[in-house]
Amino acid sequence: MRPAPGVALRLPRRLAAAAVLLSLSACDGRPWNDPHAAEREGQRVFYSLFSSRTRNLDPVRTYNRDEATLIDNIYEPPLEYHYLKRPYELQPLTLERMPEVVYYDEAGAVLPATAPAPAYSVYTLTLKRGIRYQPHPAFAVDAAGEPLYRFADARQSRRYKTLDDFAQSGTRELRAEDYVYQIKRMADPELQLPIWDIVSGYIVGLTELREAIVAQRAAGSGWLNLQTLPLEGVQVLDPYTFTIRLRGKYPQFKYWLAFHFFAPIPMEVDRFYAQPGLRDRNISLAFYPVGTGAFMMTRHQPTREIVLERNPNYHEDYYPRAGEPGDAEAGLLTDAGKPLPFLDKVVFSMEKEPIPAWTKFMQGYYDVSGVNRESFDQAVKVNVDGIGLSDEMIARGIVLFRTIDAATYYLGFNMTDEVVGGDSERARKLRRAIAIAYDESEQISIFLNGRGEVAMSPVPPGIFGYRPGRAGLNPYVFDWRAGAVQRKPLEEARRLLAEAGYPRGRDARSGRPLVLNMDMTSGSSGDSARQVWLIKQFEKIDIQLNIRATDYNRFQEKMEKGAAQLFFWGWFADYPDAENFLFLLYGPNGRAGSGGAGVNSANYSSARYDALFDRVKTMEDTPERMALIEQMLAIFHRDLPWASAYHPQAFVLNNGWVKNFKPHGVSQATLKYLDVDLAARARSQREWNRPVWWPLALLGLALLVVTVPGYRAYRARQRRSVVGEEGSC
Repeated sequence: MRPAPGVALRLPRRLAAAAVLLSLSACDGRPWNDPHAAEREGQRVFYSLFSSRTRNLDPVRTYNRDEATLIDNIYEPPLEYHYLKRPYELQPLTLERMPEVVYYDEAGAVLPATAPAPAYSVYTLTLKRGIRYQPHPAFAVDAAGEPLYRFADARQSRRYKTLDDFAQSGTRELRAEDYVYQIKRMADPELQLPIWDIVSGYIVGLTELREAIVAQRAAGSGWLNLQTLPLEGVQVLDPYTFTIRLRGKYPQFKYWLAFHFFAPIPMEVDRFYAQPGLRDRNISLAFYPVGTGAFMMTRHQPTREIVLERNPNYHEDYYPRAGEPGDAEAGLLTDAGKPLPFLDKVVFSMEKEPIPAWTKFMQGYYDVSGVNRESFDQAVKVNVDGIGLSDEMIARGIVLFRTIDAATYYLGFNMTDEVVGGDSERARKLRRAIAIAYDESEQISIFLNGRGEVAMSPVPPGIFGYRPGRAGLNPYVFDWRAGAVQRKPLEEARRLLAEAGYPRGRDARSGRPLVLNMDMTSGSSGDSARQVWLIKQFEKIDIQLNIRATDYNRFQEKMEKGAAQLFFWGWFADYPDAENFLFLLYGPNGRAGSGGAGVNSANYSSARYDALFDRVKTMEDTPERMALIEQMLAIFHRDLPWASAYHPQAFVLNNGWVKNFKPHGVSQATLKYLDVDLAARARSQREWNRPVWWPLALLGLALLVVTVPGYRAYRARQRRSVVGEEGSC
């Protein structure tokens, strides 16, 4: 088939045009493959990512670390953690000073601060003046001071599709009543406060308020103004002062005052979002937070992008003037005393897969990154001196932060199970045999690239109650040899297994092999290699392991019914106190039959442990408290409701242009301290994303080799045609 005129020249021309366009795309100084919006150029923007869709951003509902990363930078509870100091230190955020605490007996007489068992504790909280909310239509009012947006029915609100459709906004000062309103929201059963069992046991009148809310809802319909319902234990003294009355003594309550559950929610915001039709379009507190914090959410596309911007109404707040030893040398005090925040925006982009996320970090388009299994070998090198950055990362000016998280992940036994559970010596020996056989250090080495520490107790490093080295080891599973912790030999595990009634992994009475079931969510085992490894751990002492993987909801159902036998679980600190980990084994917190509220997933119960916990949970960190914790851990070591555990180690890579970055470990409210060197980032992005032209040139050459002979043949035929036509004349 003869080519049509001009076809032979189209590809080279298009190739040349493409080259021109690529060169033009870099003429503005931005790399040609920059995924970020051009209008953000020159702004102080911090780029990060999220990997799963947000579900609910209401501060009374959220108990999710990823969602906390967002709302903890928008809302402000009364207290916050010092950004730099370790051990963790609380300080006022919206308060003039730390809460004042007074203890009372049943008759109302004041008790000394050292009273061991007061009837009540009263916290007095005094707010700073001048703190204002972010701009929001809930605060917009007309000339008479009435709410500007009031809808009698869904028809009136139907033209408002998103929060951006509300043209007018307003603000007002933070008041004590806003904190009280949020505490009242905790009692609303429709909101399902995750820590209801804890706070309702301490805050006086909260249970009675829940009953009143249920009664009010049964008697009427529509929005319920919680300001009209009294709460005995929480009182407003003046616009800037309120009190919270607790039963007994609960020193850990101060940590809850730094948690977003206690962030203020104004009545106006609750009323605004309760209007007809808005919730149907996701115009709700679950989707659009409203706070006094350093940032406000201006875009919420849960499957694509979430944007936080500087709150124009943010109050006076300053970078810390002091930290811990080494902070000044690390450059973390260069901005001491400067007003916060430094950033204009924080952009979170959806990245479902780790490889594209890592690629963009390596291109300089994400400012920080974790280290996963896929990127470990490229980011980190392991040698006789330990773990450090690879040469490539060092050349790029990237810094590695290594911290032990305030968290514990464990392989648990269901203590209500008739085989592995129970309080008999037979069951304890079976659990000890499994604990010796299951090599946690090998699991950390193979599947976590060494990022973890074998746990001897629920309490992680950095928290009072943690005992390192020989002082903390479990003597039923480990020995101290040659100055180090050593797992007991497998011969000991086999002996214990035989004494438990399972010589060589078979029931001594029936002769049947011992088969144990491990329940986990689909994919939670990582991959088939880890499943094979798990099976081999039990095979070392002739126990057959059956892995039952299921979906998340089915797994949760099994846990709540106490139907699992062995399982993996984990806990990340709500606050840096031993009580927040020791309660994972407190009998009344058993998960089975709790409807999912119990945190004791092993369903462990020990009268002695529980009695000690009841004493420990309300104590200050003293030598006496440490002695009681050690007694609790001795019981834990003997009974072994967990086969094994580890404290995860976080590896975080920070690009050199990110300033003031220091992983906290507990608080997520850290974005206001960060800054970026825009010029340094731009230089690195240009350097790391230089266009590679030779493939395009090679392609062009190949096209020329193919097309030029065809073009010459075509021109020759054209000339012969012209000659033939002339001859016929």
